[in-house]
Amino acid sequence: MLPEQPQTPASRRYIVTAVKLVVSIALLAFLLSRIDTARLWANARQASIPWLVIALAVYLSTVLCSVWRWWLLLEAQDVDVAPRQLFNSYLVALFFNNLLPSNIGGDVVRISDTAKLARSKTLATTVVLLDRVMGVMALVLVAACGATLVATRSAVGHAAVPLWPSWFWANLPSWFWAVFVAGAAATTPALVAPAGVGRLLQPLTTFHPEWVGGRISSLTITLERFKEHPAALVSCFAGAIFVQVATVGFYLAVAHALHLHIAPSDLAVIVPVSGVIQMVPISFGGLGVREWAFNIYLSGAGLAPESALLLSLSATALIMLFSLSGLAAYVGRKK
Repeated sequence: MLPEQPQTPASRRYIVTAVKLVVSIALLAFLLSRIDTARLWANARQASIPWLVIALAVYLSTVLCSVWRWWLLLEAQDVDVAPRQLFNSYLVALFFNNLLPSNIGGDVVRISDTAKLARSKTLATTVVLLDRVMGVMALVLVAACGATLVATRSAVGHAAVPLWPSWFWANLPSWFWAVFVAGAAATTPALVAPAGVGRLLQPLTTFHPEWVGGRISSLTITLERFKEHPAALVSCFAGAIFVQVATVGFYLAVAHALHLHIAPSDLAVIVPVSGVIQMVPISFGGLGVREWAFNIYLSGAGLAPESALLLSLSATALIMLFSLSGLAAYVGRKK
């Protein structure tokens, strides 16, 4: 009997990618099997082109604001980099995130592009991670506000929620607000007392004192600089809130293009929630998982399953179309 050949890292990546692709296809196939596909395509053909252009313009505003936030954090670290260069890097990151299997490839691009300018990979990584954390906090905040509005509408009888029990709507805002408060409580001390972070991580130096100790020192210095620039942090978080609100506006514009009547508060819940769900690495770029979440939530809010699925797929198609600009930027960079 021949011994089993060990799998190479490349073969494991191919297997994982294949599994994710199978999960996405299976979820989409199941959803399509439960709806009237003829009605779905008929609605798609009636989409308003001007509203789709408006949706793309709104999405562009989220990209520009995200680049500005990134630039603010780097400036607080005295890293001199042109916004145009960051914009190019961000487009490439979008291409990696939205059109390739991995959801973290974009962050790797951003860190790699700024590590040399910052003369520290730890600094570049900390900046991107802080940017990510603020983005997630803003996402939860917008979801909490949206859930509160939906719960209020449900309580006074203005929300159609046949698939959801009343206790779900009553507790949903509390869950989101609790997550937001917990996240703020966990992250604020790192910015207020950076030295405490260094002491907390000190036990890790037992594994590799020199290397780990250097990274902890660099991290502490980076956090100390952020502590000295509170205005940059506040502006960055405000920008993160704008990005999340504008993302809801992007989906609202797509809904208008498809002639769908959806309350903005419902989108303020499902858009952030689906954004978190699709981060779970079980599908190809969140495809299928995101559509499943839209179908379950918006069907409960009174929207036809065909419409819920069409909204998610149309928004995803527009984002992927925009992300192709990152491919052009990447090819231009190689040349």
